[in-house]
Amino acid sequence: MDPVFFFELSGESRDMPAAEARRCMGAECPRHTVTGEGPGYLTASFPEGCLEGIGGRISLTRSIGRYLGAYDPWDLGGLSGAPLPEGTFAIRAKRFEGMMRDVDSQKLIREAGGILSKSNDVDLRDPDIVVRMQLCDKAHLYIEDRVVDRGVMEKRKVGERPFFSPISLHPRYARALVNLTGARRGDIVLDPFCGTGGILIEAAEMGMRAVASDFDGEMVAGCRENMAFYGLRLHDYETVDIDGVPDRFSGIDVVATDPPYGRSTRTGGEDVTQIHKRAMASIPEALRQGGRAGIVLPYEARPDTMELDCSFRQHVHGSLSRHYHIFRKPGH
Repeated sequence: MDPVFFFELSGESRDMPAAEARRCMGAECPRHTVTGEGPGYLTASFPEGCLEGIGGRISLTRSIGRYLGAYDPWDLGGLSGAPLPEGTFAIRAKRFEGMMRDVDSQKLIREAGGILSKSNDVDLRDPDIVVRMQLCDKAHLYIEDRVVDRGVMEKRKVGERPFFSPISLHPRYARALVNLTGARRGDIVLDPFCGTGGILIEAAEMGMRAVASDFDGEMVAGCRENMAFYGLRLHDYETVDIDGVPDRFSGIDVVATDPPYGRSTRTGGEDVTQIHKRAMASIPEALRQGGRAGIVLPYEARPDTMELDCSFRQHVHGSLSRHYHIFRKPGH
């Protein structure tokens, strides 16, 4: 029987973290089963060998670990049967978005520690094992096996690149966009509005073959410069308008893109809604049958050229929201 793992999801988006976790499991581990989901978490069973691949690519999850179970705060008796590996341990508790305010978390930690210390010694300063307790709909406990290194993604923010434009997705969301398409290692991922290359940097970091195009040759050159700066390579690239993308690229596994829509973006004077309309016609022509496209727009889109798989809304500021769409080209 495969072990069950707990995903501590970030609170940055309502539905996107859980959806990303599901797609990462699907891409890295064909044999997996989601066993539970709730506020700030998802649990799933899969072979332990898949953990490294999933944890190495996921971006909207904070940590993953072997699940010890869900308990009512006033009844931790069942924890006595929860096995810990050999070594010292410490328990760290966190409330998800302020839930369970009426529960004394320190008291709960002491109670849980008293149960687990019957088989393992406590070491609060330098434990061999960190047991996480997430307080939300219940008290969920898990052994922290993998912490997602968000600091690495912070170092790839737009202002840290040698060539940059102020309009760019944060690497965390660029990576999530690629993950939501279900892209696998070795897949060809095209960004036809590559800009400074933020999406393709994340795709290449995850082992995919990155392909860049843009109508602006300066952007394509800047994308290449940024990729080289991080020790990554472009599988292919071209300076071409969106209408010409299918003539230059075909059989693409995944398109992941954040087309222009802000006031300071470069559009060559064309209205952005017309650019989006042309993109919705060209992108499926470049995709292989059954390929997916992750497209970020400031509104909900329902083109008749692709099937909508799922979509997620992210409030940015004021009246601006980003809508992350995952489309699928019909076919096998």
